Amino acid sequence: MLKRLFVGLFLGAVVGAILAAALVQGLGVMTFDGSALGAAGAYLAAALTGVVTGLVAGKPIWSADGKIEAGLKAFFGALIALGGMFALRQWVHVDVDLTALKASDGAAEIGQLPAVSLPLIAAVLAGFFELDNTADKDAKQEEKGSSAASSAGKGDKVRVADEGEADDADEVEEAAPAKKRR
Repeated sequence: MLKRLFVGLFLGAVVGAILAAALVQGLGVMTFDGSALGAAGAYLAAALTGVVTGLVAGKPIWSADGKIEAGLKAFFGALIALGGMFALRQWVHVDVDLTALKASDGAAEIGQLPAVSLPLIAAVLAGFFELDNTADKDAKQEEKGSSAASSAGKGDKVRVADEGEADDADEVEEAAPAKKRR
């Protein structure tokens, strides 16, 4: 389970870093408030980060039975990412200077810097999505164990009931013996 958490944190950080690099290097958005979109751009970038993280982390959209789950994670990932961006912009007042990485023009708060806030939000989301995905493996192992136990507990008697038979009448027939191999 701890391994899945670290995989999720790493995957989310990579997804967030790719989206932040597209904003910083591609569009030249060093800080959200310094861009043309302002705060709306920050929330739009966070929502996009949540959608992409939901599609990739946990059970990805390209897995055989992950399409509906990935769609739900993408929708709720966008909502949670919006809440995370709100929390970062309102309550986290830590200044970070990324001028050495050419990702900011000077010291700015974490919620203002796409190079910090987007990987942080994506890493937290992906960590939760990966932890949520571990139950599938445990359920399959439990299902295998219960089916093995039920097959071992089969007896020689089988209950047979007709449609017109009353509920209180129980008939038990002997099962046909298995053919012996020569």
